[in-house]
Amino acid sequence: MPFSQKLLVAPACALTLAGAVLGWTDVRSARGDALLLVEADSGKVLDEQNSTYPWYPASVTKLMTAYVTFKAVRDNRISLDSLFTVSPEAVAQQPSKMGFKSGTRITVDNALKMLLVHSANDMAVVLAEGVSGSITKFADEMNAAARRLGMTQTHYVNPNGLPADDQFTSARDLAILARTLIREFPEYDYYWHIASIRLGKRIYRNTNKLIDAYPGTDGMKTGFICASGFNLVATATRGDKRLIAVVLGATSSMGRSVKAAQLFERGFGADPLSWLKPSLGTVDSLQPIAAAPPDLREDICGNNRHRRPIEDSEEGGEAVAAAAGTDDPSAHRSLLLSGLRGAVRGASVLTSGLAATIAPIDVYTGPARTGLASGAPGAAVPAAKKKPGSIDVAAKPATAKPAPAKPAQDPAAKPASTAAAPKPANAANGLKPWPGTEQAAPTASGAKTKPAVAASPKPPPQIAPKTETQ
Repeated sequence: MPFSQKLLVAPACALTLAGAVLGWTDVRSARGDALLLVEADSGKVLDEQNSTYPWYPASVTKLMTAYVTFKAVRDNRISLDSLFTVSPEAVAQQPSKMGFKSGTRITVDNALKMLLVHSANDMAVVLAEGVSGSITKFADEMNAAARRLGMTQTHYVNPNGLPADDQFTSARDLAILARTLIREFPEYDYYWHIASIRLGKRIYRNTNKLIDAYPGTDGMKTGFICASGFNLVATATRGDKRLIAVVLGATSSMGRSVKAAQLFERGFGADPLSWLKPSLGTVDSLQPIAAAPPDLREDICGNNRHRRPIEDSEEGGEAVAAAAGTDDPSAHRSLLLSGLRGAVRGASVLTSGLAATIAPIDVYTGPARTGLASGAPGAAVPAAKKKPGSIDVAAKPATAKPAPAKPAQDPAAKPASTAAAPKPANAANGLKPWPGTEQAAPTASGAKTKPAVAASPKPPPQIAPKTETQ
């Protein structure tokens, strides 16, 4: 019998004991969705609703998958350049996934980008097996981390959030995890900012649509299964203030984005009557509630819905596409923006196409490319052209062919180095480069190099179909 159901049928004395140990204060079922707004620095709760009810996490599970992976790097068990192999177990995962063949090798850095941007379920298994040896052992590490962080309403059985009765969390616990990721691993904050990734000619856009519609959004993860509804853990920053918004159980992709934007507006807005409101304390002090996670399957995916989401798939804007009658990303943006503007006070802060100006981050299979630090923005540049649709199972590092330089006018001067200067990390998207990735172009006094020949324009990249798993 699933652990969550055992709580409901346990004798009254056992439930009373559990309440005493875990601090549970009530036994009831949640109505509506769960909402929570927290200051990232202080942990102060600014707004909350049903935030301590257990909930099925869906793909927001991958926040803990990332945490355990980051910790393994910090503990020198692995590195971002470590090569993990796609197993038959990873291949068998349901969409959303990258769809690589068994035996394909992928660096930890690239697997993390695919996990967090495309919500790839197969990459979650690749990381779990690579870090711990098996899904079961990795889940043990996830649960140990949850206990250490004080996530008293959380239990994991898999690294990707695919349906499991014994996998649950709460808005409170997710806010604690998000704060920990921000505070313990600031050097990996870059991963949350990625608007899109590019694999060959295919582009996968971040499933968090607020990145494209709400200025200041800088993470983190979406999630969806029928039982949980549409979930979102999002962060946004204005000035020196960073907020964490958690939305669980929304009825659509757009709905969760609107609710998160509304929470952010309340948190960033100046409320002259805020001193009259009772303090909600800190996120750690919120009292857990004893209950089974609500099953929203009938409400979210029931036969009475005009358009039913695909079970266990990353909807990636399913509700927006249904209303717009199109899979065009620009139409998704426009409809999301109109929905946000109609629901969010101070909607003048909303815009459209924020992510469209950010160049996709290239990802690839095989060993890490040489010349740039692994994991740095801009490091994942394909080494060689491949046939469309092909997958590089064990790509070799690229070798740069130096271009001949013109002779220097001064006979005494040495010719200038012809090595191409690496572009500052992530310059395209406006973020600061990671330490150690900034490199200046070599120069020589009096020397002139041959101007670079402009490359012929490439055809526009194809947009990956929206079959994601949140």
